[in-house]
Amino acid sequence: MAEPLNLAALIRHGEYHQRAGAPSALQPFPLTTEGIEQARACGDDIAARLERYEVTLNPTLHCSPQLRAWQTAFEIAGKLRAHGHQVAEIRETPSLSERSVGSAANLTVEEIEAVLETDPRYAPAPPGWKSDSHYCLPLHGAESLMDAGARVARYLRDVIEPCQPSAPGVLTLFVGHGASFRHGAHHLNVLPYAQIASHSMHHAQPLLLCYNARVSWQHFDGAWKKRPIKEEPLD
Repeated sequence: MAEPLNLAALIRHGEYHQRAGAPSALQPFPLTTEGIEQARACGDDIAARLERYEVTLNPTLHCSPQLRAWQTAFEIAGKLRAHGHQVAEIRETPSLSERSVGSAANLTVEEIEAVLETDPRYAPAPPGWKSDSHYCLPLHGAESLMDAGARVARYLRDVIEPCQPSAPGVLTLFVGHGASFRHGAHHLNVLPYAQIASHSMHHAQPLLLCYNARVSWQHFDGAWKKRPIKEEPLD
C-alpha cells in the first residue's frame, strides 16, 4: 500500500505595495488589487489540487506576520471555504518571515549602505550584498538569507515531519516570502545551492513539497519561476 501523501504548499504572497529600492524584508504594506486577485486565484488552484490528489486540507494555514502574507492567506482561506473546505485558523509565525535586515528594516539599499559607510565600526557592504546568500549585515537583528532559510526549514520540519496523515493524505499551506522559501528549500535538500540565484517564486502560486520518512523531502508539484542571473530579486 502506498504511503499517504504528506504535502506542504509553499506560497509566496501576492503582489503588494513595496517601497521602491528597499529590501522587501519586513515592509508593512498591503497587497495591491492585483495581489488580492492573485491570492483568490490561488485559493481556487489549491481547491483543484486537493481534488486532483484526493487529499485533505489541513485546517490550519500558516503565514508570516507581514501583512502581505496574512492577506494572501486570508483570501486563500475565503476561497477554500467557498469550495467547502474547512479552515479553522490562520496561524501567524515569525518563523516564516522574509530575511530580516535588522535595525535597517525598511530603509533603501542606498540608505543601508550609507549607514555602514558612516559607522566607524563597520566595513562597507560588499557589492551585491543584498542577494548574497551568506552575507549578514552587521546590524542588530540582521540575518543572512541562509539564516532565514534555515529558520523556515526548521518550521516546516516541525509542522510536517511529525504529521502522520491517513490515506490518501493531507496538504498543509504555508504563506511566506520568496527568498526565505528558496533558501528553506535548499536546507531541505530540494533546491541545489547553485540554483538558488536562478530560481524565484511566482506570486501566489503554490509550490508543493512532499515529505516521506524514507526519502525525506522532495519537489512534488508546481514550478519555480526562472529568472536571469543578473535580475535583482525583490523577495
